[in-house]
Amino acid sequence: MNETELSTIASRARRIVEVLATNFPSRHGHFPSVLNAAGDFIEQEFQDLGYAVESRPYVSEGTTVRNLVVEKKGSRPELSSIVVGAHYDTVIDTPGADDNASGVAGLLELARLLKNQRTRRTIRFVAFPHEELPYFYTHLMGSRQYAKALKQQGENVLVMLSLEMLGYADERSRQLYPIPFMRLLGRYPKHGNYIALVGNLRSLAMMSIVRKTMRDQHTIGVESLSAPGFIPPLFLSDHSSFWKAGFPALMVTDTAFLRNPHYHKESDTPETLNYIFLANVVAAVCAAVHSLDNQ
Repeated sequence: MNETELSTIASRARRIVEVLATNFPSRHGHFPSVLNAAGDFIEQEFQDLGYAVESRPYVSEGTTVRNLVVEKKGSRPELSSIVVGAHYDTVIDTPGADDNASGVAGLLELARLLKNQRTRRTIRFVAFPHEELPYFYTHLMGSRQYAKALKQQGENVLVMLSLEMLGYADERSRQLYPIPFMRLLGRYPKHGNYIALVGNLRSLAMMSIVRKTMRDQHTIGVESLSAPGFIPPLFLSDHSSFWKAGFPALMVTDTAFLRNPHYHKESDTPETLNYIFLANVVAAVCAAVHSLDNQ
């Protein structure tokens, strides 16, 4: 992807992050009007790209929230589908620029880039509510509702890609790891200047394809970790809902609190993010989707 297109992705992503973080802070289930207004904005963005949006509402604690689903039909709909998702809620009292307006921006830009590209497999882009506490790892998660519905419908999912915080990267930022001595034993980088892929053992084959393709782009560093899914913090996003339903799933992440000092704070604002990095992540994931489509 050329520099002009990367610049376009970065600019468009920044606008989305700024709108979500500035106009819809505390987009949380305890403030359903704000959460649903953010959903309205995302729905309109999908529609502006030319997609029909399927709103999938469900009741949570007496209020209605919704998953937003758009579908790019493949030429061979009998093949297993690819799901790309990101949550649009935040913790209370935070603007949530990285967590997870950056993921939503990535989701919308991937939908734009792939809109007019021919694919064999159907690709579904989904924006989820209720990833944050107190909903996380309960049946009220938007991703839990959606993954369960796919399983009940007998849908065959090749893999789900969860876009979870894509925009914080710095050559000087200190990178922490979830397992002691992991950096030394695994030769992982000292600084937080790469994107990470996280998968469980069921997702190993998909991990191999996505990692190779993203690394082949030669635009950003790509590191990965595959391990049993019950190890914290490996399951801390919407991919865990798909693991629970028995589907392969990977999290694409800047590693959240292991790198970003603004995680779950009022300081998680748009100006803290690296939008060229985010654009390169989107471009690399787009390439990975094409590789998955060819499997």
